[in-house]
Amino acid sequence: MTDQAAEARVRAWLEEAGRVVVLTGAGVSAESGVPTFRDALTGFWARYSPEELATEAAFRAHPQRVWDWYLQRRQALLSVRPNAGHVALARHAMMHPGQLTLVTQNVDGLHQQAGQAGTLALHGDIQAERWLDEPRTCCHQLPPQPGRPPSCSVCGNLRRPDVVWFGESLPWEVLAAAERAADNCELMLVVGTAGAVYPAAGLVHRARRAGARVVVVNPAATELDSLAHVRLVGTSAAILPRILDPAER
Repeated sequence: MTDQAAEARVRAWLEEAGRVVVLTGAGVSAESGVPTFRDALTGFWARYSPEELATEAAFRAHPQRVWDWYLQRRQALLSVRPNAGHVALARHAMMHPGQLTLVTQNVDGLHQQAGQAGTLALHGDIQAERWLDEPRTCCHQLPPQPGRPPSCSVCGNLRRPDVVWFGESLPWEVLAAAERAADNCELMLVVGTAGAVYPAAGLVHRARRAGARVVVVNPAATELDSLAHVRLVGTSAAILPRILDPAER
């Protein structure tokens, strides 16, 4: 099957499907210039391993160090914009209300910036914060005390990035919603992910077991290729507008 024929088949499936799930990974954001998690460990941070900066134990031991690393990552995102892939997904969702559920492993918020309502962010939001420990009444009574990191001025509870660290479970409400969508979809697009991280990759297995068609969009081979009915080889910024946006066909 030629690339054009494969894309035409996926477009037909999109038109037929009442329920579509799109699972995105780091490759989608990389096309906007967002460093992957490990690529962000450069310069001063090259002396640390991810486990020294992205675990609860690391934060408790060195809260300022971890906070500063996430602050640097947040600041780097200020100049980053959604790319054509993000925009095509958001536009398709607006043109087909209720059809598409977007599940992402990315924490950069680019899908939301593109206008993707209801994005299920499995690994959290790097721009958001939450309390490290269960908040007491005092944590809610006054704004956090400025610092690196901010803290409760009464009990000292620390604010932390609202992302999933190594060793932590995914937010159960978000994961449950993603699993329900995977179990009930007719078509799943797997975009810009190597398929090596679970439980996110497990959503593709669930969709396939439930009888959904699976399409993998990625420039390189992935660990989920054996589940795909169609593989579209290329970047999401190039391929998604062609299969989702009528103006690009």
